[in-house]
Amino acid sequence: MSQFVILTDSCADLTAELVEQLDVQVLPLSYDMEGKIVYNYPDNREMDPHEFYDLLRAGKTATTSAVNVAQFTEAMEPHLQEGKDVLVLAFSSGLSTTYNSAAIAADDLKEKYPERKVYVVDTLCASLGQGMLVYLAAQERAKGKSIDEVYQWAEDNKMRVCHQFTVNDLFHLKRGGRVSAATAVVGTMLAIKPVLHVDNEGHLINIAKARGRAASIKALADKMEQTVIRPEEQVIFISHGDCLEEAQKLADMVKERFGVKEVIINHVGPVIGAHSGPGTVALFYMGSER
Repeated sequence: MSQFVILTDSCADLTAELVEQLDVQVLPLSYDMEGKIVYNYPDNREMDPHEFYDLLRAGKTATTSAVNVAQFTEAMEPHLQEGKDVLVLAFSSGLSTTYNSAAIAADDLKEKYPERKVYVVDTLCASLGQGMLVYLAAQERAKGKSIDEVYQWAEDNKMRVCHQFTVNDLFHLKRGGRVSAATAVVGTMLAIKPVLHVDNEGHLINIAKARGRAASIKALADKMEQTVIRPEEQVIFISHGDCLEEAQKLADMVKERFGVKEVIINHVGPVIGAHSGPGTVALFYMGSER
């Protein structure tokens, strides 16, 4: 039995198997697809990722919603009533109000249960970058560390979680305001693929361009080479927008180049995927800096 609860949200993109293995709790964000509200659970019980990405390919759009204060309160309070402390690792405040909701709920609950500890970390991470931080925090807890120690570990290490990703279709980024319409048109004509990352403020930032799909995926591994620390000791995470074959190619490239211990692959969830689109490939690892 865990000595405290680790709570995160579904933007961590952890598989249902990992959620169970790590003994963490995941609150689902929701999205509206064609007038239907869908909750993004780790087991994809309400919509399969392949179906979601097929709808995007067909020109449908999704609007996403953060986890609200009431949902966080409802998730945390039973644990506090049972005498357990709670550590929340929340989706980047640079991309969502989810962290703010968690912080408000935590402040209210700390007043109501002054004998309990409730910590909230703004991970400044997204997708399996957030998932990686949750994974590593759960490993720290498994070593017997206290909630204070794991909270401090997460705060000390979150800026070392590197996010590198590329997209196949610039028009999804245009809809989200990440690139201009002119950039999307010209880039598509010239087969230019952006390479982006999540910066120190938790925002998506364009950092490079590659000509063609294969070059953009190789660029992710090239970026990793610049900052990765002790890759042979690391579990690396890769997420993808319904393009498993290309994610697997990147995994093979990373294993061959860096001799990493293990690679965990999962879909980019709908909250990020609604903006990045089908064909997104993202690489996450621990480095010297983001």
